[in-house]
Amino acid sequence: MLGSDMGKALLVLLLTLWAVPVNAAEVLSIGDGDTLTVKEGSQTIKVRLACIDAPETSQSPYGKAARQALKSLLPVGSDVTLRSKATDRYGRSVEEVIRNSTNINQSLVKSGNAFVYWQSIKGCDRQTYSRLETYARLGGLGVWSVPGGIQRPWDYRQSKQSNSKRKCYRCKDISSWNAAQELLGQGHSYLDRDKNTEACESIR
Repeated sequence: MLGSDMGKALLVLLLTLWAVPVNAAEVLSIGDGDTLTVKEGSQTIKVRLACIDAPETSQSPYGKAARQALKSLLPVGSDVTLRSKATDRYGRSVEEVIRNSTNINQSLVKSGNAFVYWQSIKGCDRQTYSRLETYARLGGLGVWSVPGGIQRPWDYRQSKQSNSKRKCYRCKDISSWNAAQELLGQGHSYLDRDKNTEACESIR
């Protein structure tokens, strides 16, 4: 009976390993808090850390702190193991990265240098990631050092994209005050940020 149980356990382990491709690689460089470049065999691969989302570099000082944390965890030249999850829309390989038996993705969450990316948690251990994020939140670590945590990176990116679509006009380029109101209603703004819409009344 004992032998049968051990056989089943071994079978489950083998099936788990087959289900998640595992590859050895060498760290070449760190991009930001959740991206890096590795060499796998003869291939150079861009890697996005799976199931987490670190602050963007421009989310100062948290983005730079996350990048530094990842550089400390994965020095250039480090040997790592990759647990492949998917390929994202930018062509990056989405991976859990393991170094010396340490799950780097989980370490970043535990230290407060990344959030769990719940929108893309498939394939990762939800319970472990949730527990580690709770640990960081209760300890006020990193991104949790302010009440409720900093703006989530995915919300930050979305707001940046929205702002980039806004078009700015100078008052002198707008034909009338009514036209200015219409442009504002469409989400555009004035380049003359120190002036309000009344400044355009003079050009009616």
